[in-house]
Order: sequence, then C-alpha cells, then structure tokens
Amino acid sequence: MEFLISRTEMSRFDYRTEATSTNDVLKEQATADAGAWPDLSVVVTDNQTQGRGRLGRVWLAPTGKSLAVSVLVRPRTPAGDALSPHQLGWFPLLAGAAMTRAVRSVVEASMQPVDGAKEAEDPRHEVTLKWPNDVLIDGYKVCGILCELLPDASGIIIGAGLNLSLDEHDLPTLTSTSLLLVTRTDPDPDRVLAAYLHELVALYRVFLRNDGDALRSGLHADVSVLCGTLGSAVRVELPGGTDLIGTATGIDPDGRLTVVNQADGEERTVAAGDVTHLRY
Repeated sequence: MEFLISRTEMSRFDYRTEATSTNDVLKEQATADAGAWPDLSVVVTDNQTQGRGRLGRVWLAPTGKSLAVSVLVRPRTPAGDALSPHQLGWFPLLAGAAMTRAVRSVVEASMQPVDGAKEAEDPRHEVTLKWPNDVLIDGYKVCGILCELLPDASGIIIGAGLNLSLDEHDLPTLTSTSLLLVTRTDPDPDRVLAAYLHELVALYRVFLRNDGDALRSGLHADVSVLCGTLGSAVRVELPGGTDLIGTATGIDPDGRLTVVNQADGEERTVAAGDVTHLRY
C-alpha cells in the first residue's frame, strides 16, 4: 500500500507489510535511534501477528482486513517543558476522540446520496467513544486504543487497531463490528487512516499550544461530547477485582470518569478500569 494521502500528515511514515506489534516495533526503533523518529512518526501495517490490547489481551485480525497504527508523540509545551503525568493521561482520550471523528466521517459519507439519487433510507449510525479508549458504532466495537510510554519517558506511543473489512465470520467477539459491515462498502484504508491522523494531529497541536490544559484547549469538551459512556448505566471492573455499578456522569479535569454508585448514591472517580455499558 502506498498511503499517499496519509503520508502527508506525519513527519515520518513507515508502512510494513507485516509486523509483530506496531507498538513494539515503534518502541524498539524510537529507543534505539531517537533522532530518526521525531514527534509524529507512525508505523502502520495491515498484517499484525502479535497485536495486543489493554490488560494484555490478544488482538488479532485476518491479513488485509484491519489496520494497526502506532503514532509516536514527544509532547512539549511552547516553552519546551514536558507535560505532567496527569496531562499525559489525556492521550488515550485524545486519540479516541480523533478516531471517533474519523470513523464518524467515514460512516456519514457512506450514507450520502450518490449522483442525485434520493436520500438513502438506511438507518443512521451512532459513532461514539467509550471511555477511555474504544470507538463504538451502534454499541459495537470497531477500534481499540493502547497508549504506552517509551522506556525513557521521552515520548508516548499511541496504538490503534481498526476493523476495516472484517465480515461476520472474522469478528473477534460478538460485540465487535467493522466499517465494511456498517457501511456495506469496502473502505479505502488510506482515506480512513488519513482522516484519523489529521484529527489526531489537530487535537494534539491545540492541546500543546494550551500547555496541555484539557479545559483551556477544548479537549475536555470535545471528548465529553463524543463520549457515549456519559449518561449511561455502566459496570466498571476496577483494578483490584471489584465492580462498580452505577451511572457515568462526567469526566473530571484529569480525564477520570465519574460514576454515581448505584449501591449508595455516592460519586466515585475512576482513573482506570474496564467499562461495560449496561442495557436494561
């Protein structure tokens, strides 16, 4: 694949016909030769053999039917200062917002009438962000995001796995979907990837121009608007093994999810956890 459009969005673009894990490849390369891998470098493949998601979960897809994308950012404020740990915590949400916007644009474009035809009668689709880093179409997962620090903490690798043209038999879970299944057309990988990278870079630059302040940059507002978790009944599997069941009410200034506990009505703040949207 040439990815002629996507290449214009990044400072370095590396497409590989096969990779174990794009996150691992980028981490190894950027650690061994930092100067060759500047801010906004990317590694992409449509054949990832050892992909993984959050909590060490395996992420696999048939060759040519998905994209694994890893972007290296080396964030600094306009004054050249590094961001604080709580500001770095916004990057999964930033990437999730970028992918949600990109996927939404692809889905909406597929619904447009062609050559003067009447408006399509297909149902509209809801594309939302599930806190903190999954993208859903009509409640089904189409993309997951995994962010990792470089070993020397000089940068962050933002990994994303996007289901492009998987059919019903390819889906990894019953709660997954793909762009093909939703739009009923084979997506152009370059256009989809370029849309994501464009949104990611735009959000990233505004975030940095505002010294990594999610409120002042508008990132907090952008994420809140896109996040379908807010207002939903949820079950959060907390790191200690316990569950929190309640209603997600908001995202705090550090990117943490606030949940009103169903059991006692108290508001809890969640920094990490596996969220399930409940349907009653």
